Amino acid sequence: MADALVRHVPPHARLVLGLSGGLDSVALLHVLLSLRDRHPFELRVVHVHHGLSPHAGAWADFCARLCASHTVESSIHHVVIARDDAAGIEAAARRERQRIFAALDADFLLTAHQQDDQAETLLLQLLRGAGPKGLAAMAELQSRPGWRAAQLRPLLGVTRARLLDYAQSHGLTWVDDESNRDTRYRRNALRRQVMPLLAAHFPGSGATLARAAALQADAADLLDDLARLDAETAIAGERLDCVLLAGLSRARARNLLRYFIEQRGQPMPNARRLDEALHQLRDAGRDARVCVGLGRVELWRFRGGAYLVPPAPAPAAPIHWRGEASLWVAAAGVRVQMDAVTGAGLKRDVLAAGEVTLGVRQGGERLRLHPGGPHRSLKNLLQEQAIPPWQRDRLPLLWCDGRLAWAAGIGLEADLLAAPGEAGVLPRVANWPAGGQDSPGWGMLC
Repeated sequence: MADALVRHVPPHARLVLGLSGGLDSVALLHVLLSLRDRHPFELRVVHVHHGLSPHAGAWADFCARLCASHTVESSIHHVVIARDDAAGIEAAARRERQRIFAALDADFLLTAHQQDDQAETLLLQLLRGAGPKGLAAMAELQSRPGWRAAQLRPLLGVTRARLLDYAQSHGLTWVDDESNRDTRYRRNALRRQVMPLLAAHFPGSGATLARAAALQADAADLLDDLARLDAETAIAGERLDCVLLAGLSRARARNLLRYFIEQRGQPMPNARRLDEALHQLRDAGRDARVCVGLGRVELWRFRGGAYLVPPAPAPAAPIHWRGEASLWVAAAGVRVQMDAVTGAGLKRDVLAAGEVTLGVRQGGERLRLHPGGPHRSLKNLLQEQAIPPWQRDRLPLLWCDGRLAWAAGIGLEADLLAAPGEAGVLPRVANWPAGGQDSPGWGMLC
């Protein structure tokens, strides 16, 4: 059981063990305690108190006492999980655990997943219709985006029966979570009803399934290698080249699109949604407005490139400026600075005497960018400046007495420009959201 630890953990590394108090994590704690004299490392324990069981407090106390008896530092993290959470109780609990784990300051987070867990995970993913990455189940060592610590699962090669023998032979005590007997949960149904039948008809099925997961992990790694090769020419910054995407076979293009989404830290959409996104990027007409919702982000196509963009802020009314140095424009989701300048910007005395509001476009706005020039539609100006369509409707604008005076990324109303030596106010965007200033068409947002 110590092989994976010695293989992955260098001496004096900082380890945090996720301790539930159950058989598996208690056995792993015992292994760690027996190993640290021969292979020194710093060890701490974290316990997540979900509050879902009436015994949750007793489990937290058990973990605290167990750690204290071995002089191991421990911390208890309380989380609140709504039983009607839209994601389901299991997924909500996992989400809250991962939120805590992501913030841990350590080199490795150790969890006590074992071989039977791996086999169950493979079957669950198979029944969800997952591809190689999902069927790879759990990796022994995994780096997660946004996590400080790498997750290490040193018991993946150990069966639950072997862990039980180990715990009993060393006189260990642990707690039992009564929810593990509730077969309304899919994993419990697999563990208690399906896996015993498989073992009866296919001896060693747990190890066989775990080995199949390892083979799928190899296949997933190869697909990632292929995606990285394709990405060298098809992905530049936040842009995925749709022309190059269309030149690949559909399977290879899907693999590249998955990689593009995953590398930007976004959850993978289901197969139907991913195929719809791929179809729109490859097959929609050149002039078609392509936007596919992918949960937390939207996938847009613009000028031959694909971009992942946060959804637009919720509709909000324009706000009034009353001389503040900066103010939050909720309709655009940005903060606008109102810099005091001389001989530039908008006439301060005109703004001070008028009603100044900031918001987003409603349609029909016009702006004169040069003295004596024509008033032109904002729509045409946005197109000429190559402002992406997802930014046009969240573009911060400023009106003075109902007249458009400033459009971020476009310019100022020429008739309201401050003369040399005259006091002026220069609006500028202080914080453009993700996918904003780094996207095409945005230069100086002033």
